[in-house]
Amino acid sequence: MENQKKFTVRDLAEIGVLAALVFVATYFIKFGPIPTLAGPTMLKTGNAVCLLGAMLFGKTKGGLAAGIGSAMFDLTQPAFVAGAPFTFAFFFAMAYVCGIVSHLGGNDGTKTKQNIIGAVCGAGTYLVLHLGKSFITLVLEGSEASAALVACSTKLITSGVNAIFAVVVSVLLAPVCKKALNRAYRGR
Repeated sequence: MENQKKFTVRDLAEIGVLAALVFVATYFIKFGPIPTLAGPTMLKTGNAVCLLGAMLFGKTKGGLAAGIGSAMFDLTQPAFVAGAPFTFAFFFAMAYVCGIVSHLGGNDGTKTKQNIIGAVCGAGTYLVLHLGKSFITLVLEGSEASAALVACSTKLITSGVNAIFAVVVSVLLAPVCKKALNRAYRGR
């Protein structure tokens, strides 16, 4: 029988606190919604917190916190409520991929090069999912594929800026936060 790890109370607390940080960063430090031809979009700092959480806590805890915190934000915004399930899935995937790469080879998110690659892979995963959903939605609503591609170009720009910002901020904050967490866990 496969050995399965169960969530501890500490794991749940870490996920909850990190999800709250994602929500707060998204709710209070954002620009938008920005209307585009492909639907509303935003520039937000919550993406950086999602990637940072995956670097600090790994793929599963980081993924759950990113998905929960981001979906909670959507549920507070009328323009985004209908997309909350997609938001959960897309942000979970973003952080999960980042966590996989940044923790490869038994590392614990402390290798800067792996964190950069992980953050880029995670942000890229989100971009593909987010833009793919926008494109498919437009086509299903009756747009020609070429028109849907043009409409998604604005989202590509804002989402690309989000991705670059999230990668830079998360990679810069990771060593500082990891050091603070290590001190806290040692009781100092």
